[in-house]
Amino acid sequence: MTMNRPLRRALVSVFHKEGIEVLAQAFIAAGTQVVSTGSTAKRLSELGVQVTEVSTVTGFPECLDGRVKTLDPHIHAGILADMTNADHAAQLEQFGIEPFDLVVVNLYPFADTVRSGAEADAIIEKIDIGGPSMVRGAAKNSATVAVITDPADYALVAERVANGQGFSLEERRWLAGKAFAHTAAYDATIREWTAEHWTKPASLTTTEATDTPDLTLFPDSLTRTWDRARVLRYGENPHQQAALYVDPLHTQSFAHAELLGGKPMSYNNYVDADAAWRAVWDMTGHIAVAVVKHNNPCGLAIGATVAEAHRKAHACDPMSAYGGVIAANSTVTYEMAEQVRPIFTEVIVAPDYEPDALKLLQDKKKNLRILKVAAPEHAVQQFRQIDGGLLVQSMDRIDAPGDNPQTWSLVSGEAADAATLADLEFAWRAIRCVKSNAILIAHDGATVGIGMGQVNRVDSAHLAVDRANTLDNNRNRTQGAVAASDAFFPFADGAQILIDAGVKAIVQPGGSIRDEEVFEAARAAGITMYVTGTRHFFH
Repeated sequence: MTMNRPLRRALVSVFHKEGIEVLAQAFIAAGTQVVSTGSTAKRLSELGVQVTEVSTVTGFPECLDGRVKTLDPHIHAGILADMTNADHAAQLEQFGIEPFDLVVVNLYPFADTVRSGAEADAIIEKIDIGGPSMVRGAAKNSATVAVITDPADYALVAERVANGQGFSLEERRWLAGKAFAHTAAYDATIREWTAEHWTKPASLTTTEATDTPDLTLFPDSLTRTWDRARVLRYGENPHQQAALYVDPLHTQSFAHAELLGGKPMSYNNYVDADAAWRAVWDMTGHIAVAVVKHNNPCGLAIGATVAEAHRKAHACDPMSAYGGVIAANSTVTYEMAEQVRPIFTEVIVAPDYEPDALKLLQDKKKNLRILKVAAPEHAVQQFRQIDGGLLVQSMDRIDAPGDNPQTWSLVSGEAADAATLADLEFAWRAIRCVKSNAILIAHDGATVGIGMGQVNRVDSAHLAVDRANTLDNNRNRTQGAVAASDAFFPFADGAQILIDAGVKAIVQPGGSIRDEEVFEAARAAGITMYVTGTRHFFH
């Protein structure tokens, strides 16, 4: 089922002219009839191609500031006529319309215009209408028309034009599928922008129960697109293939990180560094450093300087920090770089680096992946794939009512003094980035023990205490510290482990049917306990 069709007549309308020279040379050599629009026709003519303007074919000039050029039966009938259908061929002859064998189109740069910071009117003018119509028409009619939307295919097209071979039906169908993907992604990008900027007005909003989810976050059909940025060496494991895709509209995000030194990023590097990056920005208002391993923090701290924050974060679990990822939410200084230099680290990520700090890391740690990322634009939605579906939720950030210490309920002991309350707030913010079940022990704006990912809260409490008291020359780091739990204690036993270890205050969501048992354990020990009413599970 080859059915090769020579490419005798082409319609070319491209916004981006790069690479069009190779097509021009082939058109000239083969004597191809070329129909083109405006600036494309001008460029092809400059390259020596005999071009027929679209307005000559339609008998109508471009109008409405170029909004209407190709939207005409003389163009679209020539694209959509299936020349294997005798009736279609007869109708074209009746109307004096010539068929196209090849359509080469790329679209107005909508995403580029959004990224440039242009005003809404300019962005709207870059919503292409005629281009997608031609692409979809040619793709639908792959029975007889070849459609090209990717400049990377120009050389192939030029070869098939020059040798008269054209494309087989199987090849045209593959190119058509690629073209449909192109227009689908283009429309999805437009939809992403309109969803953000053209929100539902109050005049169209019906009265709904207050507990009804915000359906603007969850449309009937979820339409999004991502552009492939690079293919990675492999995925989570060497036998898996992987690639990085990025949001075409939001470039101020971790996925768009600039690599300033070291080896290319791996799949696992991206996962761990993203977790570290998100963790430090939970500490907005403070200089923070996180050390992450296998998507869990092995240290997180705030400090008066970034070097101090790093020292405190690293001290939490120096053993696990080996081969980990470091993230900072402020400029990396030379002092911090000196501290990082002797530590085997896979990735460091920060919004910027002092010049001498960057040079030190580049010169002394050749394999260290050094990433520079702008302060994040917080995403609204979070996605997680399951078999046959996609879970979508609003992002979990430190912005719920119960995240404000002023809203916490004191259920045991005396109200915390300012220093203790500051540590409790730090521990509560830090717990969000720890995999559930999560227990975190903190002191002086730094984690000292973290229990994560256990199947019960008792094991997490034991793990947090064990790490606190064995990873710093067996120094007791729980005595006088504070603790946080990402969800309620279902029984008093988990809290009791922390109490017995010597913590002086605990913050937790509350909400267990046995809350009173937990509160009574804290009261019996005379420690301070706060309930937030907010949970931060992280699976």
